[in-house]
Amino acid sequence: MLAHQRQQKILDQVTAQGAVKVADLGTALSVSDMTIRRDVNELVARGLVERVHGGVTLPRSASVFEPGFSAKSELDRDAKADIAKAAARFVRPGTSIGISGGTTTHALAQELLDIPDITVVTNSLPVAEVFHTGGRTDQTVLLTGGQRTPSYALVGPLTVSALQSIHLDMLFLGTHGVDIESGLTCPNLMEAQTNQALVASSRRVIVLADHTKWGVRALANTIPLSRVDVFVTDAGLDPGVQDALSEVVDDVVIAGGPVDTNEERVLDDRA
Repeated sequence: MLAHQRQQKILDQVTAQGAVKVADLGTALSVSDMTIRRDVNELVARGLVERVHGGVTLPRSASVFEPGFSAKSELDRDAKADIAKAAARFVRPGTSIGISGGTTTHALAQELLDIPDITVVTNSLPVAEVFHTGGRTDQTVLLTGGQRTPSYALVGPLTVSALQSIHLDMLFLGTHGVDIESGLTCPNLMEAQTNQALVASSRRVIVLADHTKWGVRALANTIPLSRVDVFVTDAGLDPGVQDALSEVVDDVVIAGGPVDTNEERVLDDRA
């Protein structure tokens, strides 16, 4: 097991239990105390956990905390619905699209059920279920394998391997947090790597993020904002932040506003 995988497992246990004994971590991961202490020291240095006598706890402000899918689905539902509707206008029949895990991307999937002849690649169990339950017979849905996160996204080496031979017209990418300096971030190291593989497989990257994601900086960097082609958000985003975002991303769409749906804008020139 690689160091970043051990560290993610340590963070998962600390997040779930609040506090974990160092000795128990060594037993659970079948590694020496020296290895565990080295991993813990690195996490402490990065401010992700705190050391207490004989154990590890979460800091007061934890960048690795990830609520479950059901809990996140109840947050900012109107904004997510508006963003999903605006993002759906980019999809045309006959295109191949990627959809990452997340509750806003889940809302997008429900907006795409009537679009014919699309191919959807997703690592999200809820997104795949939306198409399985309500989609058309001329839609093709490919679900990656991998390890499930609290958001019901499939991540890890199996997922990355499956994505390396795929080429997508566009990717709809959710995020846990975003800011100018760090770009997109998420609390799961393997999910960040999986999202990076989705980005690498896609001609065009469309980010879906409501205003509450702004200023949130989670554990792992996903991609810088300079790699984003379109950023779809809602009107709750501060106007000053909208201006700053527009300096980095060419196309910022505020949900509810006009969207240019010309095919030349949606897809790169194939010539």
